[in-house]
Amino acid sequence: MADQPKLIIDSDWKSQAQAEKERLEQQAAAKVAAKKAPLGAMPAAAGPAGEEGEEAEAGPMGFKDIVAMLATQAMSYMGYFPDPRTGQAVVALDYAKLHIDMLCILEEKTKGNLTEEEQAFMTRSVSELRLAFVELSKAVAKAVQEGRIKPQGGPGGGPGGAMGLGGMAGPGLSGGAPGLHLGGTT
Repeated sequence: MADQPKLIIDSDWKSQAQAEKERLEQQAAAKVAAKKAPLGAMPAAAGPAGEEGEEAEAGPMGFKDIVAMLATQAMSYMGYFPDPRTGQAVVALDYAKLHIDMLCILEEKTKGNLTEEEQAFMTRSVSELRLAFVELSKAVAKAVQEGRIKPQGGPGGGPGGAMGLGGMAGPGLSGGAPGLHLGGTT
């Protein structure tokens, strides 16, 4: 019996395995809780197990983020941002109006349920977008009437839709309108 190796049992592995099991159970419970929580209440690190990268840095989404997303889309369709493929901004007033209308619906449906800061942000965003839309609509109508630009076919085309602009640049149609196919020939 002297030749039989001595069996050494490390009891620490049992505690490590138990700790790992408990950690996995906590992560699973956190995922279940995150799925049941409203979108704005999601924890910042709700990503896959062990990954606290982008979501942890970005923080949870909130009401202001939704308003900003819709406002950015409206601004994009009003020609404030160029198309990444062509480098030219496009004005599609019907799509801009759609996003502004969605913000107005959101404002109406959330009335009385927002903090003062959220309500002020919403009101300011909608007001500024409406003003910009009206001014741009008037400028586009005037430019179309003068023959400086012409409506383009395709999505957003037609009255108040996508516009093509020959040789004009800059905001407000004083030397150009934002996004009306800047620098192209029509």
